[in-house]
Amino acid sequence: MSFRRGQKVEICKKSEDEAWADYMNEFIGLHGVIVDPDTSINDPDALIEVSLINKGTFRLPQDCLRIL
Repeated sequence: MSFRRGQKVEICKKSEDEAWADYMNEFIGLHGVIVDPDTSINDPDALIEVSLINKGTFRLPQDCLRIL
């Protein structure tokens, strides 16, 4: 999936990626905005920087994100 800066996303599920930490489970269902999609890397496994509403900015695995 290709992400662009400024896209609205939802954390729709727990990720299977090893970067997923237990504290991230509380993010499921939250909405945010893509801040840094790392398009220069062009790696589907790269983490995506997402600003979550009222939570802050986090680097999250792509398999947990759904574009709104």
